[in-house]
Formats: sequence, C-alpha cells, structure tokens
Amino acid sequence: MKRTASRKMKILVLDVGGSHVKCAATGHRKTVEFKSGPRMIPDRMVEKVLKITKGWRYDAVSIGYPGVVSRDAIVREPHNLGTGWIGFDFPAAFGCPVKIVNDAAMQALGGYRGGKMLFLGLGTGLGSALIVDGAIAAMELGHLRCGRGRTYEDYVGELGRRRLGNGKWRRKVDDVVEGFRRALLPDEIVLGGGNVARLKRLPPHARRGDNADAILGGFRLWDEAAP
Repeated sequence: MKRTASRKMKILVLDVGGSHVKCAATGHRKTVEFKSGPRMIPDRMVEKVLKITKGWRYDAVSIGYPGVVSRDAIVREPHNLGTGWIGFDFPAAFGCPVKIVNDAAMQALGGYRGGKMLFLGLGTGLGSALIVDGAIAAMELGHLRCGRGRTYEDYVGELGRRRLGNGKWRRKVDDVVEGFRRALLPDEIVLGGGNVARLKRLPPHARRGDNADAILGGFRLWDEAAP
C-alpha cells in the first residue's frame, strides 16, 4: 500500500496554557515546557519555543490556543496571557504551515474514540468541545449564563471551586455535566483539565481524559498518529 505524503510529516505540537507552554514533536519521546503567564506575547512564545526545541526537525506546527479560534485564526485575545495574538503570523514565524485550534478542542480530538463526544475541561475555566463523527467544533459553554448573573464557568471553574468549597463544587459539576448531557445527547462525555483530580468520583456517563490527549490531538490535526 502506497504511503501518502502526510504520513511522513514531522509535526511540532504546542499546548499553550495560562501557566505553561508544552512542546512535543514527532521523533521525540518526551515533552518540554516553559512558563507562560500574563506577560506572554506571541513573538516571545515563538522565541522560547525555537530556543527550547533547537535542533528539532518538523514540517508543520499544531497550536492549542486558550481562547476563541475560527478557521485557524485567533479571533479573541486570551484571558491569562499577554496581548497581540489576534493577527499574529505564526506560519511566517515558524517558517512552515501552522494549524491553530482551541486548546479544549485539541485535547478533545486526542481523546476521541468515535460517535458523538462532548469534552469538558475542568481547569481555570470550563473548556468545551463537541466532536460528531470526526468533525470537531470548539464551544464556549462555560460562558452561558445559568442563574444569578453567573456563568457555568463561574460555578465549575477554579474560582467557583474556591468559593463553593470542594463538596458543593463536586455536586455542581455533577449537575452541569448532567444538564449538558440531556441537552446535547452525546454518546459519551470526557472530562479533562487539572481539576478532574479533585473529583472523588466521575459523574454518570463520563470518563476521565488523559493529560497527554492534547498532544495526541495536535498530531491528529494533521491526520497523524502519535509517534
């Protein structure tokens, strides 16, 4: 069977977060990372990526971005990073093709097994994505209002957990997951994000995602299996 050109591509994957940027690439077994934060601007990030991955060879780049993305273009500045992301020319900066998706969507793609899957990321906020028969759509469910002038993110994000305490927060997570299940009718729900570890048990019809899913999703953006 003849192999297509895409199967020979070497991919660099960047998982951009509010506290760290993780880097992985075809042919490298370990990820490397560096700190980000509210002063991290895109050209500074590229500079750090090129430094920490010096000597790595890749043909294309995948970026999981913590904000709103439309057709490989950033359309909203991030909450937890610096400014200047909208309109930044990543293909020129890296010198190769670049695909950009919402970070929750990239992690969802990495954990996808088929059918209709809803991904919810329990972290600083509430990330969300829906995949239907392989077609992925990033969502902003966390910004929907759900009473008392608050959003879902206000209840199940990190600030909500601190305000409510772990016990009430866990019950709220159960309620939110069940509400989205009834509304969106997924075949399964995957929970990711750092705060999943704070759940004593998973809500019904949900399974735990893996932290490595975001990296795998970056490879899958180019129809690549994980190295």
